[in-house]
Amino acid sequence: MAIILKSREEIAGLREAGRIVAETYQLLEHYIVPGVATLELDRRAEQFIRGRGARPMYKGYHPPGHPAFPGTICVAINNVIVHGPPRKKQMLREGDIVGIDIGAVYDGWVGDACKTYAVGAVDRESSRLVDTTRECLELGIGESRVGRRIGDIGAAIQRHAEGAGFSVVREYCGHGVGRKLWEEPSVPHHGKPGTGTPLRPGMVFTIEPMLNAGGPATRLLDDGWTVVTADGSRSAQFEHSIAVTERGPEILTLP
Repeated sequence: MAIILKSREEIAGLREAGRIVAETYQLLEHYIVPGVATLELDRRAEQFIRGRGARPMYKGYHPPGHPAFPGTICVAINNVIVHGPPRKKQMLREGDIVGIDIGAVYDGWVGDACKTYAVGAVDRESSRLVDTTRECLELGIGESRVGRRIGDIGAAIQRHAEGAGFSVVREYCGHGVGRKLWEEPSVPHHGKPGTGTPLRPGMVFTIEPMLNAGGPATRLLDDGWTVVTADGSRSAQFEHSIAVTERGPEILTLP
């Protein structure tokens, strides 16, 4: 599948979708506290997204071999890496870390992002994991320039993560984004500098490093969606949608 380069007008559409995702985070941040059910966060997110004239990207998504995803948001608490469905009886607890992944479609364009939050006061290692993952995203964005390659993004992330004593999840990557949630190119969060597809103006993709406090191995639960760390260690993720431009990388998922 070929990489679809986006025009300025198309990037503007992606920016509008991304803004709705970013503003959904601004709403949810007030409710990420001990005692709140993840299904309540999901309800508020869906209500806000639909109120902005958009629709949830993930709800009802039904790829081959998976059941339809039931929620507007994906929830990743502690040892969950990605794709956890929100649940009525799943409560946030003091000391948890929780990743919230949000996708929205506006006027046919997709916005996609993820943030990991501390619920109340967390232990030092969890805080360091979250901070390092955010820094990895920032380093990956910094490499998203004309003349660089996909491998430069992954190499920068891997170097920083492993230098801090954390591991990088291999099975799940960033991806192109546009009219569809998953387009080319794939964007691994590990790699070698100077390798992979050259970055060109008009490329739009997500960077979404997932770091584990233990080993990088993953395990899929019986619900067909939830991915956890194989060793039970905690995991964190941050994600933005990025456009490569002549002026440098532009983050599209900002308020």
